[in-house]
Amino acid sequence: MKKLIIANWKMNPGSQRDASRLAHFVGRGLRKAKNVEIVLAPPFVYLPLLSNFKLPTSNFKLGAQDTFWEKGGAYTGEISALQLKASGVKLVIVGHSERRALGESNEVVHKKLNAALGGGLKAVLCVGEKEKEREIVFPKIIRDELHEGLRKIKKSLIKNLIIAYEPVWAIGTGKADTPKDVYEMSILLRRELYKMFGKKIASKVPILYGGSVTAENAAEFVGRGMVDGLLVGGASLNAKSFVKIVEEVGAT
Repeated sequence: MKKLIIANWKMNPGSQRDASRLAHFVGRGLRKAKNVEIVLAPPFVYLPLLSNFKLPTSNFKLGAQDTFWEKGGAYTGEISALQLKASGVKLVIVGHSERRALGESNEVVHKKLNAALGGGLKAVLCVGEKEKEREIVFPKIIRDELHEGLRKIKKSLIKNLIIAYEPVWAIGTGKADTPKDVYEMSILLRRELYKMFGKKIASKVPILYGGSVTAENAAEFVGRGMVDGLLVGGASLNAKSFVKIVEEVGAT
């Protein structure tokens, strides 16, 4: 199975010109990328630009950073999963810690996740603890985020589910988790998924790591951390750094 690497551009860059340049240099640098699937998740305003962008490889897909749970209607400022899909989006991030910090509850995340999966998109459910306080104990906050996000989701939709473990204390701080801790967390997450959906279904759900990922630690997280890919934030805004991350992961 190919490793999945998602570039979460967050609220960057500042112009269409810069977005186009970033996509161009990333695409050019990864013409021969192997063993990886790459998703670029720009701000909503750049989705039309990138959906028409001619990248020199078929390994790229277009992603979105958020969605809304209704299909349409009087919801000023929101974008539905159906609208994203019609714009060429293949994958959407749901429940990122930066969205939760703005007030998104587990209930809201659940509704968005259900709408995304039901609308035919792949969906990344983000979970993570705020403080590095665990040993081998599965933090209650992560269990709650996982179970409440996935409750009543049809088993038939889980084939398009991806889980991203993103320890909040590591995001944008330069303080990444250790590969050993990531490995232990991926096992705990997998066990919870087994309980919820059974081994046959849960074993096929990719688990990603996100949190101060760099070119220097990317291969370690995928190799020793035994995750199926990475959710990359700040490092994805530098084409050279992101290309290096993808190359390192592709070589593992």
